[in-house]
Amino acid sequence: MKILTRLAVVALLMGGFATVAPAYADTSPSCHFLPIAGSAAELHHSQTVGVLYSANTRDNLQYLERYHEMALNGAKDALDPAIRSAFVSSSDPELAIDWLISSLQQQFLSVTVYDNLDALVQAHPDVVVKLDTFNRLLTQRNSLVEARFVAQFYDADLQYIGKAEGAVERQMPSVWVHNKAAPAIAAQIEQQRDLQLSALKQFDDSLKALVSAG
Repeated sequence: MKILTRLAVVALLMGGFATVAPAYADTSPSCHFLPIAGSAAELHHSQTVGVLYSANTRDNLQYLERYHEMALNGAKDALDPAIRSAFVSSSDPELAIDWLISSLQQQFLSVTVYDNLDALVQAHPDVVVKLDTFNRLLTQRNSLVEARFVAQFYDADLQYIGKAEGAVERQMPSVWVHNKAAPAIAAQIEQQRDLQLSALKQFDDSLKALVSAG
């Protein structure tokens, strides 16, 4: 790795000190909703769905937006374009949310995201989904990359039905190895996106199985 390239990567990843992944809070089915009562409701393609983002998801979106901004503008002109592109691509804040909502839309009649529980309850959807997401990306102090996506389903009375989920984590090799070429560094960083996609595909399979079981 050229000294200038290495220093640019160091500078970019040091920005990660300001983009530490948020702590992952408890997302058990009873969190913020009524206690589990084992709803007898079943999931069907003809149902309307109201979605709420969990506190984890809101924090995670802010984390990804900060990381993405750092990837776009960090290290000025010193960073190899392929490396910057890999950082930008793998930190896309919209990637997971867009995929998850699209996955739900493929399984149900309609899917609407609400800002709060009161607005959702007033809309009277057939099914309520609490969408929970968590990402941890590369920084100078972290090489454990994680992607975790969970949709918890409730009936119209907010009683728990079940969940769909996908999760992958991987300890990434160091990007600090001397004499590593920029394309190799970029390919390694791009694995962050590949890992997210693997977790999202797991989610798709889990959701299909949940709806089919209903």
